[in-house]
Amino acid sequence: MLNEGNLRYLMKSPVTPPGHNNVSPLVKEANCALRGGHVLFVGAGPGQPDLLTVRAIRALEQADVVVHDQLVSPAVLNIIRPNAQKILLSEILEPSSGNDTGFTLGTYLAGCAAEGHTVVRLKGGDPTIFARLREEIEPLIEHSISFEIVPGITSATAAAAAAVTPLTSRSISSSLTIVTGHEAKEKKGTIDYENLSIREGTIVIYMGVEQAQHWSDALLKAGRSSDTPVTLVSRCSWPDQRIIQTTLGSCATDIDIAKIPSPAVAMIGETPMSSPLRKNSTSPLQGCRLLVTRPAGQAGQIIADITQRGGEAMHLPLVDIVPATDPRELQSAIDEAWSFDWIVFTSVNGVDHFCRQMRQRKLDPRALGSAKLAAIGPATKKALEEQAFVCDLVPDMFLSEGFVHALNREGKGQRFLLIQAERGRDVLRKELEAAGHEVRQVAAYASQPVSSDRQTALRMIQQFPVTWILLTSSFIAENAANIFGDHLLKWKIASISPITSSKLVELGYPATVEATESTMSSLLDAIECWQYDHAKDSGCKEIPTREKVPTE
Repeated sequence: MLNEGNLRYLMKSPVTPPGHNNVSPLVKEANCALRGGHVLFVGAGPGQPDLLTVRAIRALEQADVVVHDQLVSPAVLNIIRPNAQKILLSEILEPSSGNDTGFTLGTYLAGCAAEGHTVVRLKGGDPTIFARLREEIEPLIEHSISFEIVPGITSATAAAAAAVTPLTSRSISSSLTIVTGHEAKEKKGTIDYENLSIREGTIVIYMGVEQAQHWSDALLKAGRSSDTPVTLVSRCSWPDQRIIQTTLGSCATDIDIAKIPSPAVAMIGETPMSSPLRKNSTSPLQGCRLLVTRPAGQAGQIIADITQRGGEAMHLPLVDIVPATDPRELQSAIDEAWSFDWIVFTSVNGVDHFCRQMRQRKLDPRALGSAKLAAIGPATKKALEEQAFVCDLVPDMFLSEGFVHALNREGKGQRFLLIQAERGRDVLRKELEAAGHEVRQVAAYASQPVSSDRQTALRMIQQFPVTWILLTSSFIAENAANIFGDHLLKWKIASISPITSSKLVELGYPATVEATESTMSSLLDAIECWQYDHAKDSGCKEIPTREKVPTE
């Protein structure tokens, strides 16, 4: 008899080995099925996050644990919610070298789900194609862990779209065969290239760069013509994507000459078509990987801007934003806010924590009385407006020093409430007091180093080597120096302001560029200018990669 629970299991876990008993010892002992754990095998597509399915994005935003392989791009990893645990495949496999990798991973996923977690196994491309899916599913079925598969755009179709190469056509190719260039060593049979060569359809070879000489010779020996078109797409949809067009007779040599990096897909048999709709334009950020260090939840816009400018963003928060140590001071200031002439916000975080405290006390803008609001920087002004406040003053200079200058026209002897960070600079308070004003300075929030360990950060930059690092405060600069050390000497450093640049000099890592205005847009403009000026000698022609990319 089917009930709602086992119907869900049958629908989402249809692959059951013959003779398998669904009631496992793990279920009896740990009662995993009742604890609500669930595993989703999610296709990450070829690389760009806008090629993910809507369901895949939803899964990443809701996951407690994400286990990802090394072919998943940083841009996709940026979508994972900040407090989810991100685990690189090798972290699980290294301690169990020599064991069946699929079984090891599947057992690990089962263990996470048995603890009640929603687990995403994030696989490059589509999880059902050359992704060891069966091996990872079997332990889940053995332990009665529910799972589902979220498809992704596979490399064959992504590469075909990138190279404008139809994989099938009525007049040339009526069949499509997908094979792998890396077969399992324990597999008894091998690919029958003689049988493949008889067919007139298109052949797509995954992970075929290292074995190009082998498969091209085999197809030629089996009878395929040496002038058969071959299109290779390397790192499809990534900012450093490369496409070469060659023939079956010369593809192995051309791959060596062009130094095509993995992962790459070879399409054999169809001729690429030229698109007259758009001409390729090269951005100064093309081929650059930029490390964004802003706090979790505050990097979405800058990541989007980097992508739009042709670069690749990787988000690694270096600081956490938390409430101030003593919230009573902020509570008291809000209660007395109506008595001030000006309330000055020095950052977006100050606005967020101030308004959050107001909501907790069930207050609205009327509680501020006739106090005028000032913001340092356009981002802070925008944050106020998003909270339904009207900003009365934004200084031309996006620093505390510029604010004092802007207030010279407002008269003296006014009362100011400064909302800033616990570690905030004291310049604004001192200058306002020196100008004859009464000032109360209140900490609304605090910045603290991220809780994640240093080794995780270093492993990430080893997997995805960095071109530029963006530093948006002196405190973030300090943490960058503590975590990355002399790695900073190998990167180009972009500083948001003279204050941050001064701290970098003090730390021994001077900035490569500095924003003309303390905004993220100005910071990217400065990077673009540098790239344009140095394009001939040291521009980002290719995103740096590891010497060898795993084929998993």
